Amino acid sequence: MSTFLEVLGVVCAVAGALVFAVGTFGLLRLRDFYARLHGINMASGLGTALVLFGLLLQFPSWENALKVVLALLVQLATAAVGGNALARAGYLAGSRASPATRHDALGEAAGNGADGPGAT
Repeated sequence: MSTFLEVLGVVCAVAGALVFAVGTFGLLRLRDFYARLHGINMASGLGTALVLFGLLLQFPSWENALKVVLALLVQLATAAVGGNALARAGYLAGSRASPATRHDALGEAAGNGADGPGAT
């Protein structure tokens, strides 16, 4: 059983690294600032979770489980707040949205209409 957990741990860690790689590829290929920010935030959350779960499977103990849970909670909370702050800063700085973006809830709430900073 121990060998199975070790193999599963390696698989999870490698899957987490692949998720990070896909996020990096998305950072290069996605169409605008907001899509890139969303892609990298999603990849960081899932990639970190997979890597930490893989480490827990490699070194299973209650202490390590507590550390992994705390690390995930801190990472997910800070990633959500940081991603929101970056998106808002980009919006307020006038970062253009892709023409495929059709709805601007922040612009509607601020009274700027539905066009926002990406309007042409």
